[in-house]
Formats: sequence, structure tokens, C-alpha cells
Amino acid sequence: MTGLTHLDSHGHARMVDVGGKAETQRLAVAGGHIRMSGEALAAIRDGAAPKGDVLAAARIAGIMAAKNTGALIPLCHPLALDAVRVDFTLTDTGVTVTASASLTGRTGVEMEALVAASIALLTIYDMAKALDKGMVIEQVRLLEKRGGKSGDWKAAERGAEGA
Repeated sequence: MTGLTHLDSHGHARMVDVGGKAETQRLAVAGGHIRMSGEALAAIRDGAAPKGDVLAAARIAGIMAAKNTGALIPLCHPLALDAVRVDFTLTDTGVTVTASASLTGRTGVEMEALVAASIALLTIYDMAKALDKGMVIEQVRLLEKRGGKSGDWKAAERGAEGA
């Protein structure tokens, strides 16, 4: 089995050896959206959700998740991140999350950004589910990556929610 980076010559799972790769600056940005009722959105906007400040909790959860990605995703390298940022935009239909992760290292941070965005969205759901159990998490995806052997990449524009 050749060409598959996470399998050895016998087809067994392995962590990719990045020891010989050069350290470069790397950045990844991911996003997603959580669609919800007007009542839930107003409570989040006004800081009136029953469990407290939804976006503050979601920001901390996203940052913590990015830092622990190597423990959550099989075969991901544990990374010493330089920075993680989680931002929110309130839309007419819910909340858009944008998460970025960066470092100077030998492997990319796409999974860290995706995990940060995903966990921030799940935390919003958890914090506001008393107001709307029918919230929908959608459009979670990589938006941009910079650095590394494969170079820079940016997603094509999609949808009015920006995610």
C-alpha cells in the first residue's frame, strides 16, 4: 500500500514522521454556522441565556479543543500552538463561528482550526438548548490554510452566512 501517508507498507495505521520536514509558519482558518430560533438568538445576543454567557463559554471551549486536537483525532500530532482565535458573527439565522490556529512547525493546523470551530458550535448548542433543541450545526469547513509543502489554499465563497 503506497501513497497513503497514514498507512505503513503492511497497511497498518501509523503517525506520519514529520521529523525531517522544515519548520514553517502555518495558519488555518475554519468556520461553521449554527442556525436557531429568533428567541435563542436574541437570548445569546442579549446575554440572557439560562446557562450564562454563551459566546464566552464557546470561545474558551474552542480554544481548549484546538489545544487538545492531538488527543481527539487519531494519528494527529500534538502541537504546540502559537495562537488560537475563535470569533463569532451574529446573523439573521444564528451564529457563525470562525476559528484560526497558527504555529511555526512541521505539520499543518487545519484539524486544530476545524476542531476549534466544531467544539465552539457544539458549546453554543449546549448553552442554548433549553431555548431551542432544534438548532442545526452546518457548513463546518476549512476556509483557508497557509504555509507548508502544499502552500496556500482558500475556499471558494459560499452562502450568505459566510461559513
